[in-house]
Amino acid sequence: MSDYRKILGNNVRERRLAAGMSQEQLGLEAGIDRTYISGIERGVRNPSLDLIVRIAAQLESTPAKLLAAPGEPT
Repeated sequence: MSDYRKILGNNVRERRLAAGMSQEQLGLEAGIDRTYISGIERGVRNPSLDLIVRIAAQLESTPAKLLAAPGEPT
């Protein structure tokens, strides 16, 4: 079984950096504290589906794409 927290964290970080956003910017736009974004990216937080949806919207992505392992179809 994959560690979906790590996968989510890596995908959020990659998409955030590609969008040229800081953790602070993403947090402000998604209504989440910067430290929580950091925890998600490090794979130590287990965000709710609601938070994943809000983050995906700010990154112009989808929850499915944020949760997909590399090479996994979305």
